[in-house]
Amino acid sequence: MAFLTPSLTRPAALWRGLGIALGGALLITLGAKAQIPFWPVPMTLHTLAVFFLAAALGRRLALAAMATYLAAGALGMPVFSGAPERGIGLAYMAGPTGGYLAGYLLGAGLTGWLAQGRGLIGRFLAMLAGLAVVYALGLAWLATFLPASGLLAAGFTPFILGDLVKLALASGLISGLALLRARAQ
Repeated sequence: MAFLTPSLTRPAALWRGLGIALGGALLITLGAKAQIPFWPVPMTLHTLAVFFLAAALGRRLALAAMATYLAAGALGMPVFSGAPERGIGLAYMAGPTGGYLAGYLLGAGLTGWLAQGRGLIGRFLAMLAGLAVVYALGLAWLATFLPASGLLAAGFTPFILGDLVKLALASGLISGLALLRARAQ
């Protein structure tokens, strides 16, 4: 009977992974929809949700959650920030923010990989590496819509301070949750 054990646990692991991916996509959606007054532009909690999940879940599950989020958006579900007012589906994804969305997928995978087994500072640095990927792809794509002279002013400068704060919050939240879990055991 021992040879049956792996096949019996595979469906459970598959369902668990699917549930985590769906829950992660929901958390990312909620983060994208939450707007906080901030200067110079309002900020969402999208970055916080993506990088929290990436560092907490690891590469594989972070990629699954982000891919699920993107798939829902591609299918026309209004999961993105500003959707449906600014469009939905593939048309939204092909717009000015499309590079950032692709960057979040790759950045989540990189962060999940780099953050595993790291402490507070290591997780923050892993998230910073992932954020660099987001900005690199986002700005490269945005350059097809804007002249180079206005690129940083439109796609980097208004957001970087808020994003750094969100990375610090995400890293601290994971550390706090780990501490609570350790005390509960």
